[in-house]
Amino acid sequence: MKIIKKIVLALVALVVIIAIAGLFMKKDYAIEREITINQPKDSIFKFVKQVKNQDQFSVWNKMDPNMKKNYTGTDGTVGFIYGWESQNENVGTGEQEIKKIAEGERVDFELRFKVPMESKGNAYIATEAISPTQTKVKWGFTGTMPYPWNVMMPIMGMDEMIGKDLQGGLDNLKGVLEKK
Repeated sequence: MKIIKKIVLALVALVVIIAIAGLFMKKDYAIEREITINQPKDSIFKFVKQVKNQDQFSVWNKMDPNMKKNYTGTDGTVGFIYGWESQNENVGTGEQEIKKIAEGERVDFELRFKVPMESKGNAYIATEAISPTQTKVKWGFTGTMPYPWNVMMPIMGMDEMIGKDLQGGLDNLKGVLEKK
């Protein structure tokens, strides 16, 4: 009986420590990757601001070629919404909306995930000319992990997990655009 009581007390103490730690841990995260593409900035920007073109380079879009997709609005303009529904748990169900465009510079998106877990995040794709024929492309994702789930961020390795998919998408983008 004493052993069980000690185990229960130890577990309660562990939960309390984790709960308190979560109060002091950061809730926000920002992940960004970049690549240099041998194409002029204008042509790259025209391509990446069209959300439907993500089918050609996004790792997530390529995970389930059979996912159901729906579109609302005019692609490449503020307010365009791309919705998806997939049976693949790595893709899930959600939508992406173009929230802001700094023409020739950056496109900002809001991502609304519904399945497997309801959450929101923000993403962007930015272009920066290095030379007339070379462009740096940055793809970033930001979000918030609410308390008490924020204690999981160090364990989940958000930068590693999402970063590798962003980099894979940028590598695919480079391959697609440098063939043109």
